[in-house]
Amino acid sequence: MADLAPRAAFAGLLHASAPPEGGIPGLVVSARPERQLAIAIARKGKRAELAQRLRQATGLALPEGPHRTTAGRMTALGTGPRSWLVMEEGGEPGLADRLAEALGPLAAVSDQSDGYAVLRLTGAHVRDVLAKGIALDLHPRAFGPGSAAVTNCAHLGVTLWQIDEAPTFELAVFRSYAGSLAHWLGESAAEFGLGVAAE
Repeated sequence: MADLAPRAAFAGLLHASAPPEGGIPGLVVSARPERQLAIAIARKGKRAELAQRLRQATGLALPEGPHRTTAGRMTALGTGPRSWLVMEEGGEPGLADRLAEALGPLAAVSDQSDGYAVLRLTGAHVRDVLAKGIALDLHPRAFGPGSAAVTNCAHLGVTLWQIDEAPTFELAVFRSYAGSLAHWLGESAAEFGLGVAAE
């Protein structure tokens, strides 16, 4: 009988590789399976009212344009006109339901917790690896902490954002493409070494 137990999107897919000359891997990745995700799209003409209602309910400010904002365990990414990807690290289940209740008729909200898989990427060569698949200017002058983008990575649709100056990035991809992304990361990071951090 098939095993139908839930499984993390990247379980068994991320494989460490040593740097060619030893030392510290140039890219370190870790899966973030504890994230809850939801997409919120403001109704026409309701953006300002929605932003006020969301701040009152969660303390989270909506970003203007392709940027990232945070409040406590919650994050919002600007992903398009009147559209945001909202995430919560842990917390009570049902993020989308809680957002829908708080925002009422001001927005359409859809649960994406099982639709996306999220990776955290850091290391001395993280930009070098990402540049092999992402056609964005990732130089710190152009893409820094708080920046976000909906783009392609090796022909896969992804949402990318930068957390800090280290630099640390996070990347969301449709769950069904987790294997393809993990394979691309392994190949692209081979010249620098790939470390896999515990979840």
